[in-house]
Amino acid sequence: MAPTRRLTGFKPTGHLHLGNLLGALRPLIAAQADTASIALIADLHALTMDHDPQRVRALTLEQATVMLAAGVDPERTPIVVQSQIPEHTELHYLLECVTGFGEAARMIQFKEKSAAGGPVRLSLLTYPVLMAADILVQDITAVPVGEDQNQHLELARTLATRFNSRYGETFTVPQGVRPDAAARVMDLAEPTIKMGKSTGTGRIGLLDPPDVVRRAVARAVTDEFAVVRRDRERQPGVTNLIDVLAACSGRQPSDPGSYGALKREVTDAVETLLAPIRARHAEFAVDPGHVRQILADSAARVRPRAVATVRRARSALGLLD
Repeated sequence: MAPTRRLTGFKPTGHLHLGNLLGALRPLIAAQADTASIALIADLHALTMDHDPQRVRALTLEQATVMLAAGVDPERTPIVVQSQIPEHTELHYLLECVTGFGEAARMIQFKEKSAAGGPVRLSLLTYPVLMAADILVQDITAVPVGEDQNQHLELARTLATRFNSRYGETFTVPQGVRPDAAARVMDLAEPTIKMGKSTGTGRIGLLDPPDVVRRAVARAVTDEFAVVRRDRERQPGVTNLIDVLAACSGRQPSDPGSYGALKREVTDAVETLLAPIRARHAEFAVDPGHVRQILADSAARVRPRAVATVRRARSALGLLD
């Protein structure tokens, strides 16, 4: 049986938050001992919308630094910046040659943005094919994916299967790995939606200082029932706090009848989890050149497989060596 090769991607459009840590980074770190994993910073995906070039560059370096601070070991899990591996974009075009326009146009983000009116970049239409290239170029077998990304993974699987059928066995067909439901952290202010990278009172950034963490939890939405219990439908805010506490500390609330006590426990658990990450991040941030070298070394380690994959695809399609 071939070893598991796992890809976890992050888009540098904002600061990493508690949901990223619990839902993506921590499983990635836990799998380092027995899984060949890659942490991908998908900076090209950040260009599908209007953006500040300096901010994209700064967030890319920040995300790499936070990953290191959180415990990603680049010797076992390369941290790869997408744009530093040119085979991602070459395979992107080759895969576009087996992708139907309708398949790309049905992707939810393009449908929503184009329906809203205003300018829409062509890259927003085609980036799901680039996402497929991100996966297939490294012979990935397992991709952690939530409901909001399932459509993109299915496109990657469809394109790999179609290409293999038409042109011969070329790509590994990846499988989806469903994250633990308890690791799905919701926005503290809007507990019916996932916590996101944008600023606001309902998110907790991994580098937020203790007072910001405390305020975010204190302002978390609860309800009028005044009972601490898990009830996703009737008490989504309280349920979210209970899930955060369990994910951060591995325990349930000690006081089943007080929202104030619950919020204090959540604050303490989150702060216990984030304090070491902030401290390590400060150490890494002193020498950004060291982080850049780690990224360069990671790219050098994974690129040979990407080159081999693109070579197979080019040959299968009939291109000259």
